[in-house]
Amino acid sequence: MGRRIVVIGGVACGPKAACRVKRIDPSVDVLLVEKGEEISYGACGLPFYLEGQVSDVKELTTTPVGVVRDVNFFKAVKGVDVLLNTEAVSIDRKKKEVKVRNVKDGSEDSLSYDNLVIATGSSPVRPPIPGIELAGIYCLKTLNDGVKLKKAMENAPGKNAVVVGAGLIGMECLEPLLKAGFKVHVVEKLPFVLPALLDEEMAVPLMKHIESKGVALHCGDGVSSFAGDDHVQKVVTEKTEIPADLVLLAIGFRPNTKLAEDAGLDTGPMGIKVDAHMRTSDPDIYAGGDCVESYNIVTGKPIYAPMGSTANKHGRIIGNNLAGWNSTFVGVCGTGVCNILGFNVARTGLTERDAKNEGMAVLTALCPGPDKPHYMEGAKLIHLKMVADRHTGRVLGVQILGPGEVLSRVDTAAAIIKARGSVDDCFETDMAYAPPFSPAMDNLIVAANVIQNKRDGLIRSFSPAQVKEKLERGDDFIFLDVRTPKELEQMKLPYDNVVHIPLGMVRKKASELPRDKDIVCLCKISLRGYEAARILEAEGFDRERIWLLDGGIVAWPYEKIVNM
Repeated sequence: MGRRIVVIGGVACGPKAACRVKRIDPSVDVLLVEKGEEISYGACGLPFYLEGQVSDVKELTTTPVGVVRDVNFFKAVKGVDVLLNTEAVSIDRKKKEVKVRNVKDGSEDSLSYDNLVIATGSSPVRPPIPGIELAGIYCLKTLNDGVKLKKAMENAPGKNAVVVGAGLIGMECLEPLLKAGFKVHVVEKLPFVLPALLDEEMAVPLMKHIESKGVALHCGDGVSSFAGDDHVQKVVTEKTEIPADLVLLAIGFRPNTKLAEDAGLDTGPMGIKVDAHMRTSDPDIYAGGDCVESYNIVTGKPIYAPMGSTANKHGRIIGNNLAGWNSTFVGVCGTGVCNILGFNVARTGLTERDAKNEGMAVLTALCPGPDKPHYMEGAKLIHLKMVADRHTGRVLGVQILGPGEVLSRVDTAAAIIKARGSVDDCFETDMAYAPPFSPAMDNLIVAANVIQNKRDGLIRSFSPAQVKEKLERGDDFIFLDVRTPKELEQMKLPYDNVVHIPLGMVRKKASELPRDKDIVCLCKISLRGYEAARILEAEGFDRERIWLLDGGIVAWPYEKIVNM
């Protein structure tokens, strides 16, 4: 028998580590221990199983050619032994043994190891809210969770569903619930949806889209209790009461660190502490996946990043190092993407809020626009926000959302952020161009150019939130809307301080504008607004009073009159 490696956890990181080390070094003896009945499954596909895009939950356990990744598959193809329904109870680091218990019959055994991998994953957060143990309240983490929830959706006593938490899982489950005929309410403690991914000004267009699909959002509200006899009947929040026949708890996950803590390994609130090689404080024990603390590439600080993609990378690196290689994990940008009721949403790096909380001085660009040239059939709008360091121009984060294409852009941004690239590097990136796919100047490059113009002093801008604050304070300023009369018929701002002058007439009519007030220039996406601002400066207006509305009327998430 060769060197023995025991792997605890059989979903993503664990199987990847087990198979990788066995592939590189066939002489090792690898044993995979899993508490549940399934291994190596795609939990991220569960919302699509609920919706019906995945017809059988077992499809989430198969290879691309339909072979089920079960115990026999791992033994015959991967050379890895698997113990299912087996819980790791404790680790004796001196004896190098893992005590395990069969969850069905309670029998116990000890497994010796030369190296150990901890991939115990995470668990859904279930806070001690009164009534949380009532029937009809579900989480979504495992295949069994998915099967139970789908059955509950089919057999619920009524058609009122409440999603608690507006993070990724909660938002991805809106579509299956709506398609199943439920009236859906979302309760989110923070003021807007996807609060870990987006800034508020980016979340507002998404929220309006979600509400247009019939979902009731209760943001800035928290759950006080769940009420009912044996089965949940209503959700009592801090502000209201919502009828509920089914509740999905989707308020996040916590790393499963107890096994590591009890063994005396270094842990923290964001998981088991590991070095760049994914080694724990014990050099013979590695850890990866949702149970470990990751490293934020932008801030250089610990971060909790429970993503299937990250877990698989951890597993590969662990497998490499167990085989004697020297592989390291550099960290994450916090990249994520999802589709919410036809709206694509993507983010990488820091939000503006994150960056400011880190004490960074930032510049931002709001750049709505079509995802391909306007003359191409199928061109769709996307909102893009870029955050960059004011002093160096380093790209810190990008958020993109809308019905248009977002994936390639967020992936490009993630690569630039990982390389510590600047807005100049973004501009110089040789992105592919053809009209069926993108504009000649990709949306990402446009945002980088806007920030560079701000750094060069060519643009002074207000975000929509800043302008809204000016309105609420009663500041004396004017909006200069330079769109065409036809555009005004379609959409306009409902304020008395709006002046309409088409861009081609701005030079001629500049004398009609006040020179003792702030002038906030705008158009549809503020490209012409920028031109108007430059014209006014050339006409001798005080540049300290000339501003651009970032993103124009399209990015204005507040009151506007629409006659489309």
